[in-house]
Amino acid sequence: MKRLSTILFYLIFLSFNAAASDSNTKVIYYKIFDEIGPASSRITAKAFNTAKERNASAIILHLNTFGGLLTDADSIKTKILGSKIPVFVFIDNNAASAGALISIACNKIYMVKGASIGAASVVTQGGEIAPDKYQSYMRSTMRATAEARSRNPEIAQAMVDGDFPVEGLTDSGKVLTLTAQEALKWGYCDSILNNWQEIL
Repeated sequence: MKRLSTILFYLIFLSFNAAASDSNTKVIYYKIFDEIGPASSRITAKAFNTAKERNASAIILHLNTFGGLLTDADSIKTKILGSKIPVFVFIDNNAASAGALISIACNKIYMVKGASIGAASVVTQGGEIAPDKYQSYMRSTMRATAEARSRNPEIAQAMVDGDFPVEGLTDSGKVLTLTAQEALKWGYCDSILNNWQEIL
């Protein structure tokens, strides 16, 4: 059974000065520090529903995951892309596989020093690389998600399949994973921060 204690949700109220007048800005923050799965989908839905109800100005996802179920990752990705409220992700060490897809869907990507993003090949329950039809779907999903956020789709595709290298970045046969510094250089990180509070 997954430990739901590692998936947290709460609401943060912040006050900012805007246009020379005080305004109360609501920010939703939630955290996924576990495998991507049904619990992640439920907590994401709750966060987005609350953001809409409270007329929030932003949603912050604090993420640290090695991946999980593609079905739930795709559901979360779709919710993020369809959100009228901007979504910012703070990668706290790992955004691998399904976590990379979710991160790429966000409006802004922030990373802690030493974090990484990528390695999004589809694998079986036994840990083996899945047949190419699954990789083809994931390549397409990653490309489309990157394009939706004006990020280089070739880089997203290279995170899935080493047979699609990016000139100057990857070698053929090697699935791509970016360090925080590399992600910053290649447009897959907007800033390297010490903690998620610095997003505010």
